[in-house]
Amino acid sequence: MSQRPTGFGGQGFSLRGEKDRFVLPPKLRNRIFEATGERTLCIGQHSKWPCLTGFGLDRQEQFDTILDREQRIATELGNQFDRDEMMLNLWDFEEVPFDKSGRFVLPDTVVGMFDVAGEIYFQGVGEFITMWNPQVLLAQEGPNFRGPQAKCRSEMAKAEAKRK
Repeated sequence: MSQRPTGFGGQGFSLRGEKDRFVLPPKLRNRIFEATGERTLCIGQHSKWPCLTGFGLDRQEQFDTILDREQRIATELGNQFDRDEMMLNLWDFEEVPFDKSGRFVLPDTVVGMFDVAGEIYFQGVGEFITMWNPQVLLAQEGPNFRGPQAKCRSEMAKAEAKRK
């Protein structure tokens, strides 16, 4: 049986710094390094939300399990399931190195998928990290976004106070 993928919880915020680098929050980057022994953040586009996802290289080992789970759920609900489309979404990511301080540069290919205005809000959601343009997150509607929106506002305020 496969090992469970790295679990991500917590949040953080990063302004684009010198050399166009962002900083992956310690709690999130440490989970990646602990699980893989490597400083590689895999970044792709979320399949439903207007944000990016981030995860460690170890998540690839779980892709077949994720596909099987999603197919089973779709079948139980009587919904269509396109395994090829789901595989495309899972495997469509960029491997981005980060240093010991968590600094990384978003590749141009990723920037094209994501409206980056110089800041990223990170939210751990279990199997992966969501990476949001804060303004896009704050514009989301529905009760499930209220918690992340409140945390995002708080993280933005902390970053602004630190900048001053």
